[in-house]
Amino acid sequence: MSATDDQPLFTALDIGSSKVSAMIVTRDPDGRLRVLGTGQRESRGVKRGYITDMEASEVAVREAVELAERMSGVTVDDVWASFGAKSLISDLANVEVELGGHQVEQADIDQLLVAGRNAIDRTGQLVLHAHPALFTIDRNQGVKQPIGLFADRLGVDIHVVAADAAPLKNIDYVIRSAHLGVNAIIASPVAAAVACLTEEEREIGVALIELGADVTNVSLHLGGMLVGLRSIELGARDITDDIACAFGIQRRDAERLKTFYGSAMTSPRDNHEMIDARSVGSDDHAEPLRLTRAQLMTVIRARIETLTGEIELALKALGFTGPVGRQVVVTGGGSELKNIADYMQGVLGRAVRVGRPRGITGLPEAHSGPAFATLVGLANLAASGTGDIRDIAVGMREKRPATGLVGKLISALKQGY
Repeated sequence: MSATDDQPLFTALDIGSSKVSAMIVTRDPDGRLRVLGTGQRESRGVKRGYITDMEASEVAVREAVELAERMSGVTVDDVWASFGAKSLISDLANVEVELGGHQVEQADIDQLLVAGRNAIDRTGQLVLHAHPALFTIDRNQGVKQPIGLFADRLGVDIHVVAADAAPLKNIDYVIRSAHLGVNAIIASPVAAAVACLTEEEREIGVALIELGADVTNVSLHLGGMLVGLRSIELGARDITDDIACAFGIQRRDAERLKTFYGSAMTSPRDNHEMIDARSVGSDDHAEPLRLTRAQLMTVIRARIETLTGEIELALKALGFTGPVGRQVVVTGGGSELKNIADYMQGVLGRAVRVGRPRGITGLPEAHSGPAFATLVGLANLAASGTGDIRDIAVGMREKRPATGLVGKLISALKQGY
């Protein structure tokens, strides 16, 4: 990536179903990240998180990055991109090595992590993340630091996030068609968690609900890492489409009604508040369509009830059935619907808050909302690197420092991963 005056640059690119956003950041001498430029374009050619039109998607990517470059006054060569479609899967792999009863040494851990590379292969899928979790000593779990302990067997649990190869290759192709390199492709729930969850939440257990335009990702975080994931092919745009169909109005008017008048909670005043809208095909001089806010709320609530029901099923499938006090965080563009956290709190019976991105200096007001959690998380990951077991293992095997990257997608593609 190009830099001036030895200034490190990192570029995040979030290719969503409703918008394509780019952000260029740098790391100041005090270690804090600072935004240099941002860009955004309407997403075209993306449906339910999948690329459906290469040319339209490439144009949106190129224009979003060019806007960020123009604002920052720098040129970038490569990006860290997101992926949030339904084909994301989450799994745990376990690997063990025999020790023969001696004390655990660093060389034993090195051997274990190298062996872990062979345990994460997923036939027909690309591995996006392979993070070592807690160690095990003689099958006893929950060991954070095994060095110095006596053991017959040393093991480690590896959390793997993978996805179907074809959709990832499409994203890679679109970005490279815009004359950009791909540093890594990150699962959007991983990026969003970095941006809007606290370390304590991720340690003690928290569910993150990422309400996108077309897809809702429900992820469970425990012990400082993502440990479970479910995807639902419903999102905020389904609410917009329901409004457009119910009242026969244009999508842009339906989005406006949802944004300015919509809410997840009803009120007695809704029956008395009138709203104007324009019917599909009507001319500029036609009488506007008049409806009550209560009518609008009926349509919105029907979709929200369906979506929340699916979220509740996903949480149960992930085993998120512990104490009532366990936290739920909702983020993504869909979480900007008024009172969505209050509604979900009532249905799920848990504390729910809206997760907003944090940790970057100079974040524009327009990009500080939950709709940009994934973008901010990507920037944080790009600047800090990750503890991906593949990079750690490669570094140990080659006797050189680890790169700290999640894993180059293009390298995986060339290897026929």
